[in-house]
Amino acid sequence: MSDFNTILVVDDDQSIVELLRDFLENDNFRVVTANDTAQAWTLFQQHAVHCIILDIMMPGQNGFEFCRQVRTESGVPILFLSARSDDVDKIRGLTLGGDDYIVKTASPGEIIARVKAVLRRTASQQDSRSRVLDYGRIKLDLTTREVLIDGQDISLTPKEYDLLKLFAEHPRQVFTYDQLLAKFWDGIGDRHTIRVHLSRLREKVEQDPDEPKYLTNVWGVGYRFEGAYYEET
Repeated sequence: MSDFNTILVVDDDQSIVELLRDFLENDNFRVVTANDTAQAWTLFQQHAVHCIILDIMMPGQNGFEFCRQVRTESGVPILFLSARSDDVDKIRGLTLGGDDYIVKTASPGEIIARVKAVLRRTASQQDSRSRVLDYGRIKLDLTTREVLIDGQDISLTPKEYDLLKLFAEHPRQVFTYDQLLAKFWDGIGDRHTIRVHLSRLREKVEQDPDEPKYLTNVWGVGYRFEGAYYEET
């Protein structure tokens, strides 16, 4: 579950940030960190974040206000992390849209267990709503493994489909060459292997494969998927 999940940790206590980073990375999560909410908002815009661990009391904008800001455009799970255990803060945090409330005396292991629990709930809710990823020109039916481009069913090899699915499920997230090799080729191969497969995939899904709009290069690093997701109504 956690292979490519990105966790944003926001806390002005650097020792807590580093502790959580170490434990999360040891559990194969990708971690980005911020010491205030201004920096956190910038990172949230730059990364495809799957969960936020959020301190409440910080200089400047507090965690409650940041939660309210995030909720104007995203339903990403938010776990409040606080030194206070009273019900008032807990009720306020959950009312504002928080998914869990954790007191800082909790062990790192318990915090990670709660992160995994909320990610499982989120995945289950998404599965129950829809199994179609809709990006306008490109639609993936995750149940039937069908891919529609401009309404037309196209044929992809299993590897091409799995690559496209990974990218479409994590829009804007950069996948490095090493990550792609490890996931799809058991670490065997080189960058040329990935470039060949991405080139063939672009030929099938891009209007102009030489000027891709969806499967874009991050030079020297890897690839990412660009596109605005259309929620079902």
